[in-house]
Amino acid sequence: MSFPRGLSDEEAAAWEKLAATVRPLHPLKHPARVAETPERAPPPPKAMTAKPAVRQPRPVPAPPPSRPVPVQDRGLDSHWDRRLKSGQLQPEITLDLHGHNLDAAYDRLMGGMAQARAIGARTILLVTGKPRPVEAADRGNRRGAIRAKVLDWLAASSHHSAIAAVRRAHQRHGGDGALYIVLKRGA
Repeated sequence: MSFPRGLSDEEAAAWEKLAATVRPLHPLKHPARVAETPERAPPPPKAMTAKPAVRQPRPVPAPPPSRPVPVQDRGLDSHWDRRLKSGQLQPEITLDLHGHNLDAAYDRLMGGMAQARAIGARTILLVTGKPRPVEAADRGNRRGAIRAKVLDWLAASSHHSAIAAVRRAHQRHGGDGALYIVLKRGA
């Protein structure tokens, strides 16, 4: 792509002559053209100031706030993962939230978690119902709302430190409609 060549002196004179005969449609909207742009003077040199003898210490940035580790991201050893994926693990407690409203489901989940911890259970089968695509702003109003909220409830609960992992249940235990909650030993 080539750049425009500009106007020659002859062409510029012809253009100025033509432009002088034209009357603007809206004279107030177009400011008068400046024939030449004034040259900018270089900024005056800055005066050298004496530097302070003592440097001010830099403020130490505050550490970022700690976020609770999402329940799903915690790891299990391969033995546990294999047993969960193959359905060989028999849950010690089953909590069925299917058919409850959000308030009743939350109360049932928190009560069931407290009961499981009290008896020393390690695995919980949580039946929530099959998940539906639920947008974050609509979690409370559509089908699948319990499943969409369960991980948030667990992460915000007092039980979050006792949870080792949350995994999708094997097909024989409910598949997509259920979750395994694995509690830490002695939690």
